[in-house]
Amino acid sequence: MASQAIARTGRPLSPLPLAAVVIDDHFWSPKRDVVRSRTLPQQEEQMRKGGQFEALKLAWKAGEPEPHIFWESDVAKWIEAASHCLATSPDPELEAAVDEAIELLDGAQQEDGYLNVYFTVVRPGDRFTDLRDGHELYCAGHLIEAGVAHYQATGKTSLLGIVRRYADLIATTFSPGGPCEGGYDGHPEIELALVKLYRATGERRYLELSHQLITNRGRQPFYFDIELERRGNEGYFAGFFPQRPEQVQRFREYNQSHKPVAIQDKAVGHSVRAVYMYSALTDLAAEYGDTELAKACDVLWENLTNKKLYITGGIGSNHSIEGFGPDYDLPNEDAYAETCAAIGLVQWAQRMANTRHDGRYIDVLERALYNGVLSGASADGTRYFYGNPLASSGNVHRQEWFGVACCPPNLARLLSELGRYAYSLGSNEALINLFIAGTARFTLDVGDITLRQITDYPRHGKTEIIVSTPQAAEFTLSVRIPSWSKPTVTLNGLPLDITGVRNGYLSLTRTWDDGDTVSLDLNLAPRRTWANPNIASTTGKVALAWGPLVYCLEGVDHNVPVRSITLPRSSELRAVADDRTGAVTLHAAATALSPSHDGELYPTSPPDAKPVALTAVPYFSWANRGQADMTVWIHETGLHT
Repeated sequence: MASQAIARTGRPLSPLPLAAVVIDDHFWSPKRDVVRSRTLPQQEEQMRKGGQFEALKLAWKAGEPEPHIFWESDVAKWIEAASHCLATSPDPELEAAVDEAIELLDGAQQEDGYLNVYFTVVRPGDRFTDLRDGHELYCAGHLIEAGVAHYQATGKTSLLGIVRRYADLIATTFSPGGPCEGGYDGHPEIELALVKLYRATGERRYLELSHQLITNRGRQPFYFDIELERRGNEGYFAGFFPQRPEQVQRFREYNQSHKPVAIQDKAVGHSVRAVYMYSALTDLAAEYGDTELAKACDVLWENLTNKKLYITGGIGSNHSIEGFGPDYDLPNEDAYAETCAAIGLVQWAQRMANTRHDGRYIDVLERALYNGVLSGASADGTRYFYGNPLASSGNVHRQEWFGVACCPPNLARLLSELGRYAYSLGSNEALINLFIAGTARFTLDVGDITLRQITDYPRHGKTEIIVSTPQAAEFTLSVRIPSWSKPTVTLNGLPLDITGVRNGYLSLTRTWDDGDTVSLDLNLAPRRTWANPNIASTTGKVALAWGPLVYCLEGVDHNVPVRSITLPRSSELRAVADDRTGAVTLHAAATALSPSHDGELYPTSPPDAKPVALTAVPYFSWANRGQADMTVWIHETGLHT
């Protein structure tokens, strides 16, 4: 998609506060209820059993299993998810659990503000000596995000005070003349968190620290080389990456430190680190009016979305680095597509949409949200995917937890703050990004107005938007029009001309009266999607979609291997409402190849093609009905010659 440089867009849009949004939606409300009632308690139990909470008591002794360097981030993301829930619904039991976790963090914080269990009790003399691998700043970033979320949800400053003391220590440590002058994070995260802290507190030093960490990155001499020489060893991940000393450039790209950020032009390396860094770049470009950083964001967006994005909104095809491969390298069964990476893409896409005032970025956000993110958890919210392949022989299943448990609480925090992504606020402008039933309250120049959405999306494409205003008010209502849709729109029953849709939004500026109603019909229909021919894994194949949903075939619906099924291009696709998924299933007449009767490995006659009834289900729902094979991309016949 084409994008516009930030310098041409004016004031960025902003998300609505969580308390201003009420979600009452047939599709999303049950999933969010599961997060609150099952996911958060299950994750709390896992962290109590696994040691994350206990480690904060600083009682570890040599010879015992070591606390993990990531553990503060797990606790922080869980607190953030719980805080998002508390922002919209009081829950004394959940609030008490959050308060307990904050007390543990308070007790683990050192007098100077430092807060990291591993480098306090296991390697107390090595703090900030292994920025490349040690994840101290990554954990600090998630703690800061949790502190801001908890403060905004509850008004309490207990965690906010903790993270501010830590951030102040980091600022001193990385200041000119400090022990880490010129340094930056091996796993970007703190940079976007510091922008949030600045916006919550108004303290510009946090914004300046974020900018400093970002602009230090990739400068020569490379900081991680200096750090390595000082430290005298290969760092925490030496055993995981024994090839690193011989593949210097590859591993600089792995953590996006291979060149200054303003001239980075390809999405490379670890995909989660990349999109977290790009999110911070987008924020900083807006705050500083920095056109060079903005241009870098545009170039990186184009490369990622046009050459490295799975149809499900997943990113990252290379297991060895949990990240990006070359352009168009998008294998299906071997896809990595980490849940955290899709979450990071949602976060970045929102920032790009709000700084560019362009709904087409929300198309990517929506694709990742409904597919690459939602597939990361089971329907009951207690089992998780780390990677999200686009094909499986039946050997892939979700797990209750992971040794590195970044994805489960990350998914919980995103779904619990869904309201922030559904709407945006502009200059006397109310924007609808996602079609989710419920209400949203906007404070505009003309006063407070409320928008109510009535919709059965994504099962159906009809949405009614009802304006509530105490008095007639002139403002702009902008509704995203997805690029895949062929919509019809009416205002108070009269047809509207939508040929003037610009930058992905239908914008209506008028004097609105109480009860005015915009009716949007996206005219959902099953559709076929094909891949760029440069993607080798999808040659001769087709994928199915319905609205924002990508579909897959599962073995539980077929008595033949799904990889043997071929869908004729002429076959009609039929949609049937499905209460299990809250959407529709797609059906078609297809064929399946069967091996020769004698089981020859290489027979001299072609295999038989037998009729088969094809059933396609939303990708996010797969692996909830037992172990089975699966594929998103389906063999196709009837190709053009």
